Amino acid sequence: MSAYRDGDKVVVMLPSRLSKAEEEQWIATILQRLADRERRRRPSDADLEARAHELSRRHLGGRAVPASVRWVDNQRTRWGSCTPDDGTIRLSTRLRGMPSWVVDYVLIHELAHLLVPGHGADFWELVGRYPKTERARGYLEGVAAAAHLPMETGAADEDDLRHGVAG
Repeated sequence: MSAYRDGDKVVVMLPSRLSKAEEEQWIATILQRLADRERRRRPSDADLEARAHELSRRHLGGRAVPASVRWVDNQRTRWGSCTPDDGTIRLSTRLRGMPSWVVDYVLIHELAHLLVPGHGADFWELVGRYPKTERARGYLEGVAAAAHLPMETGAADEDDLRHGVAG
């Protein structure tokens, strides 16, 4: 038994030996599993905000408390942004569908900006508390390279563009 998306349709493959009632039961089960998996891969703004609070608690001692966290579709050169003055965090919709540990890294990066505005050693110490930081940075570097994102010179600019993350 398996299921996959083909455009807007879901194709479910079942053994022919199943009765009509068994088919209906399995289809309902498979569709629910698919919906659950897609919901985990495409969290809502509320899910994203709840995740940010959990990550702050777990990795930053609960000290980073965002006023709001939401998806935005107007960030083409950044993975996320933070406005420390009003406590807002915005993540690019380009992150939707990426592994949750990558989204978590971007959230941690932006949460750290609520505590430290720049990209100095104290900032990176906070970000480094997330155990998959280097793995996520490498993943995002690969995505940026595959998309042929421009690379600018200058230490801070290059670092921000390479990771697509700026605060």
